[in-house]
Amino acid sequence: MKINILVADDDRNILELIKLYLEKENYLVYSCLDGKNALDILEDKKIDLAIIDIMMPKMDGWDLCQEIKRLYEIPVIMVTAKSEPYDKIKGFQLGTDDYLAKPFHPVELVMRVKAVLKRYNKITSEKLIFKRFEIDSSSLLVKIDNENINLPLKQFELLYTLASTPGQIYSRDQLIDKIWGYDYEGDDRTVDTHIKKLRKSFNEYENIFSISTIRGLGYKLEVLEK
Repeated sequence: MKINILVADDDRNILELIKLYLEKENYLVYSCLDGKNALDILEDKKIDLAIIDIMMPKMDGWDLCQEIKRLYEIPVIMVTAKSEPYDKIKGFQLGTDDYLAKPFHPVELVMRVKAVLKRYNKITSEKLIFKRFEIDSSSLLVKIDNENINLPLKQFELLYTLASTPGQIYSRDQLIDKIWGYDYEGDDRTVDTHIKKLRKSFNEYENIFSISTIRGLGYKLEVLEK
């Protein structure tokens, strides 16, 4: 099941920008322009994390954060133009899990979202199920024809990423950012090495799925038996 994120901000441009970057990471995003609507969404949907602005109509971020922490056991990240130390202290006193001052880079927000979710153990636990194999991110297991296959963590994450959207081409940079992190300083050829190891691990199952190299672009996974 996907991670559901609520974003509440009365600036439509910022709202759309945050939504764009989060959806690129395969999060399901519910957005709204005020704190009152945010509470309605929380009541109606299963939300895993909330990103909220402070200065909003109907209910500001301070009161919204307090209500979220009172009613739900989910992390909150506050994003706001109020960057004075007092405002940050107040945010943390109300229970916010992280605080990001505007203007900010959307990639930094995505990294903070991932870090907070990791602290809450809210990592996506979705099973990818195909005809003869499945990939379970909760157990880090690949099962083909009822045989369990264990992979090193990075190889598993690489396979899961490619299999989550069969046919989509991922560049080396995209895979580095998603799996090793945007601050990774190693050689991007590490992706090639892991792809080679994955192919070797599943060599006897190449009639079920394949990982193709798209020259000059990157890699994609294709399911051959659907």
